[in-house]
Amino acid sequence: MGPHFVDLFILAAISTVAAELTSSGLSVTYNDVYYYISPFSSGNVTISPTSLRAVPSIHGFKPVTVVQGSVARAQLPALLAKWNSTDDVFQPAFAGAIFLTGGNSTCITQESGMIPGASSLLVPLSNSKIPSGPYFLEMATGSLYPVYRLYEDFAGAFMEALIPTPDGRFQPMSAQMPNSASLTVGVPSRLYFTKTADKPLAGVRVGVKDIYRLAGVKGSNGNRAWYNLYPPSEDTASAIQRLVDAGAQIVGLQKTSQFANGEYATADWVDYHEPFNPRGDGYQDSAASSAGAGSSISSYEWMDIAIGSDTGGSIRGPAQVQGLFGNRPSHGLIELDHVMPLAPALDTPGFIVRDTLLWEAANAALYGSNYKSLASTTPRYPTKIYTLRFPTSFNFSDTAPLFIDFANALAKFVGGSVSALNLNDEWAASKPAGVGNVTLSDLLNTTYATIIAKEQISLVRDPFYKDYAAAHDGRTPFINPTPLTRWAYGDSITPAQLATEYRAKQLFMDWFNTEILPPVDDAAQCSDGLLLYIGTEGDQLPRNEYFGPPEVPFGFGNNRISVFSEVPDSVFPLGQVAAKSAITNHVEYLPVAVDVLAAKGCDGLLARLAADLVEAGVLKVPKTGGTMDGGRS
Repeated sequence: MGPHFVDLFILAAISTVAAELTSSGLSVTYNDVYYYISPFSSGNVTISPTSLRAVPSIHGFKPVTVVQGSVARAQLPALLAKWNSTDDVFQPAFAGAIFLTGGNSTCITQESGMIPGASSLLVPLSNSKIPSGPYFLEMATGSLYPVYRLYEDFAGAFMEALIPTPDGRFQPMSAQMPNSASLTVGVPSRLYFTKTADKPLAGVRVGVKDIYRLAGVKGSNGNRAWYNLYPPSEDTASAIQRLVDAGAQIVGLQKTSQFANGEYATADWVDYHEPFNPRGDGYQDSAASSAGAGSSISSYEWMDIAIGSDTGGSIRGPAQVQGLFGNRPSHGLIELDHVMPLAPALDTPGFIVRDTLLWEAANAALYGSNYKSLASTTPRYPTKIYTLRFPTSFNFSDTAPLFIDFANALAKFVGGSVSALNLNDEWAASKPAGVGNVTLSDLLNTTYATIIAKEQISLVRDPFYKDYAAAHDGRTPFINPTPLTRWAYGDSITPAQLATEYRAKQLFMDWFNTEILPPVDDAAQCSDGLLLYIGTEGDQLPRNEYFGPPEVPFGFGNNRISVFSEVPDSVFPLGQVAAKSAITNHVEYLPVAVDVLAAKGCDGLLARLAADLVEAGVLKVPKTGGTMDGGRS
């Protein structure tokens, strides 16, 4: 009686639960290329189950191509050849069956010459809403599914690969390449997207730092306990939504140092492993906190751009050490809702990129009406070029010629001159009345450390600790050494001390933006001058070295100028320098970069300057791999 009753109870319980079977996509290999078939259809076609008998099939899916627009059959071979050379997802094998719009024919024809060594079936297509490109056709339903090409994240830049869902959210991409110990990332065909005035970033592949929230996706902020505690977000950060609205394709969340604090690879990254910097011997620190952003753009040709954040150097550092363009924008250009804060008074969103033209388009899309773009005008560049602590002789160091030559080439390009600037002397001569004999170092020594620690404690740590304790019987989550050190310092700060540091920041900002880099009332010039400082000299920072305990980030240096003055600060890669690696026992090449500052609000001036200097041959577009010129990887 007892066992029989239990069986009936189980059967009754099972009968009340509705079984749900949902597709999460399908991974396939086609001509030795790994693909992911999206679970979301782009549209349907009507076709006889036997009409594509000659086309290969797997699990009822057949590779096909859609060609929209008025394309004559005679033009197809050239079009397909162009797609093959410009799109890394498309390959000629998808053209065994071509769905073609624009004709009146209702019959399927077989023609040769469409692709080398084979014939193609030309199929009339009446659905004009399905974008051109490669697809997998599900014969049973007539549904066409988009194709993603799969790549190995060998640099460890990503936290999670993502695909968009039809409701405007995102979900993890369930694909894994075989014989790979790394995460697999998928990218959609570029052929699906057409750039327009409303969609200037159509098809651009974007990686997102794992402090920006995306609807449907769990975030970590670089912390395992955070990832496990909180559910997927219900909202997408406005900054990311602006990129999506401009046509950008979000391909994944990228690694950040924990809670966006500065960490070194071996010493401080505990919860997750720092991404790899491909430059030089491949074992140099990739810099934090937008480490995943820099690593992906320097490692992968298939990635276009990455969005990170810069509070004290979190975009500029990775861009510098990996020889890329990167920007800390003027503070306050865009709202940072649904983004983990380090310190709202200092936080900024920006990009790491190789292509300066794309940089300009992404800036315009992200910052909107707050961005003074000069893309469609002829700029009048400032003729005052100031340098901070630049070498004065070619013999000063191996990198000295790169900095001196750039400053001189820039001055020639803008029709101006170069002047060495000593910020401490300028402060002593023109500092605000009433500050006494306080130096800049004295004024700002503890400003950054105090603001970031105190703001993040109240906005991030305390709510997190409370939520974690409630869910885990009063326990405290694991935190990496660096945030713990900074938060401990913040706990010792009084509200009065924090107020003093805000006043110090405001004092410096008012002075700098008046005396050093004031704006000008000229939209084509914007800034009274340009200020250059050394970003990186190709110094080695091997990731296999152990350091002492993390320290509170006291001090004031050139990289803090834009942090406190709120002016735009952009990294321009200059070249590379040879260095003997203790790891490879070989001469390797490491990036050299300069930072360029302009007056607050003149972000468009710097982006346009970068593009014009590339066009003039003063700067080069960096390539991916071991060297900036595309050498050993």
